[in-house]
Amino acid sequence: MLIQVRYCQQQKYVKLDEVDGCFDFVQFHDKVIERFCLPPDAKLVYKDATGTEVDEDIFSDLVSQGNVTLSVFSNDEFSDCSLSSPSDYSDSSFSSCASTSTILLDDVPRKKPRLEGPLTAASARKLIEDVLGTSSGGEEVLQEYHTTQTLTDATRRKLVNIIVAHMIDKHGQLPSKAVREEYALGIVTVFPSFKDPYSKKGYEHFYDAASSTGYISWRLKTIQRKIRRGHASTSSPTGFSPGGGGPNVRRSIVVDQQLDGDAYQEAISLLNHTTDSSVIFLKMRETFQNRRKLIYDSDKTQDIFSIFPRFLDTKGLMNQDFTLLFEEVSNLLLQKWDPFFRDNVIKEAKRLTPTPELRRMLQAAESPGSELDEAPTYDQEMSALLLLLYLLPPPPGGPRFPKISASDAVERLVVFHKSCCSLEEHLQSQQNQQPYLLAVGRQKRKIDNFYVSIDKHLIPCQATRSIGAFDELFKAHFVFNVSYDGALVNFYTFLQTTVYNIDMGKMKESPRVRDLRAKLLNQEVVVTI
Repeated sequence: MLIQVRYCQQQKYVKLDEVDGCFDFVQFHDKVIERFCLPPDAKLVYKDATGTEVDEDIFSDLVSQGNVTLSVFSNDEFSDCSLSSPSDYSDSSFSSCASTSTILLDDVPRKKPRLEGPLTAASARKLIEDVLGTSSGGEEVLQEYHTTQTLTDATRRKLVNIIVAHMIDKHGQLPSKAVREEYALGIVTVFPSFKDPYSKKGYEHFYDAASSTGYISWRLKTIQRKIRRGHASTSSPTGFSPGGGGPNVRRSIVVDQQLDGDAYQEAISLLNHTTDSSVIFLKMRETFQNRRKLIYDSDKTQDIFSIFPRFLDTKGLMNQDFTLLFEEVSNLLLQKWDPFFRDNVIKEAKRLTPTPELRRMLQAAESPGSELDEAPTYDQEMSALLLLLYLLPPPPGGPRFPKISASDAVERLVVFHKSCCSLEEHLQSQQNQQPYLLAVGRQKRKIDNFYVSIDKHLIPCQATRSIGAFDELFKAHFVFNVSYDGALVNFYTFLQTTVYNIDMGKMKESPRVRDLRAKLLNQEVVVTI
């Protein structure tokens, strides 16, 4: 049975198997969650065209009738999509047959936004449609979205410029928060692929009232700065460093069977002498909480590799510590990247303004290449990962962090080292203290070993593939309490919140991060039937 599903004006098929003449409600629910990239714990309520709730007991009988229309309502976390009444969804809305049912997913606003005056998705949508319909360039924006179901970065900037110009014309140079939220809500209602499913309202990358950030705020500040003829702005759009989350947050982790006192000292002594890997992993686990105290102590954190030198010669210890910190998300990058994120990252990167470096990276990401190929590019897997840096380039520079290009940022993330050269000489010559990936091999397309380089130490990676090595590089920040490199903060924040789902709602995310997440998670996934 193929069930056509609609969610926030998107339509996808869900394939449901019939077992012993019945259709499994739980299987359907899980597939809806998966197809629309909703959180695993999203609460959904299913109702028929009359508004009557459809529960697990009657689901199979109802779907077996073939031509049926259901509406699916989610909880407050996804409460910013427009709502249409059940009567809007007639059976004629989609082609149906005896083996096809139609399910419509739309969100019911359970909470009204705390804004000045009445605000609904319908009125916000009409506002934006009217603005674009009467503004120069607005029709081109709508036409591009109608054709591609997304907007290029250049067109998205044009959209924001049109919206802000209209906002200033109607409400002055300092529009209220309510006005800004109305325009932001209208944007993600007219352009649903821009809705961020991981944020509370879905439009915070356009305007976040709590922090006064987002594309709309940035454009307003730019205009105000120009009006003041170059006077310094009171706030800067830079510095999206972690707020209430990130690798530097002290976390309360309780691990059983931890050693203390004399037993702890004996374990430290044993770790420095034993060569038995099973003993090393056991004692490292039993000393985990004491090690966290050292790592959180700024006066002692530099001693971590002298007290626990086995990090430097035993593969997998960093993975073990990260799993003790975040057991449920430890493997998410390996599970999610291929093919969903990889393919959609490549697709989005093709929309960027091409440069020679970007062209080479895209070609390497799409082509397996040859071991004899001397082109200065990494293999497919590494190249696709590095494309994220072009989609999430370094933030605008400041006195402490000069602006650098995406291609320069690549060198802060991964460094190639020929296997015939001395690793010790490389360590002595390196200047960057932030963790980075050292890829050792005969050529970039043929990497033999990966290391995480941190504070002039090399931690051997357990992984032999690029995706696994990047997984360990990301984890190093949390295991050793190291801040993200200022030039890579957007890159790492995206991985942390969108892929690993760590500190969602707590991290300070730039609009670029939220914008890319919305684009990738709202991409249509082609299903082979």
